[in-house]
Amino acid sequence: MASHKIERTTEDIRRELTAIFRELKDPRVTGAFLSIVRVEVTNDLSYCTVHVSAIEGLDRAKEAVKGLKSAGGYIRRELGHRLRLRHVPELIFTATDSIEYSAHISRVLNSLDISESEDGEDE
Repeated sequence: MASHKIERTTEDIRRELTAIFRELKDPRVTGAFLSIVRVEVTNDLSYCTVHVSAIEGLDRAKEAVKGLKSAGGYIRRELGHRLRLRHVPELIFTATDSIEYSAHISRVLNSLDISESEDGEDE
């Protein structure tokens, strides 16, 4: 039963963090196209790991994470006001390159020269 509450809280945190990120004025955060890839919350709601990725690559995501860490107090306070949690988890931001990696995979797949007529010749 508790796992449903954790999953619901995780989704609520993800939704509200997305909205809070749009309101930030730090140029390290606003200058990048950020995406929250995954949010992990511990069972006791004491820590929340937020995996962030940027379309511009891992270096840009790392720079944005520095801005998010400096605004961590503001983000945590806003999260507490919006979700009305008894205990707001401590936010840990990490940079990932998943958007860049998926774009690379997409480019590789698009570069393959597979014609549709080859599929029909096997019959």
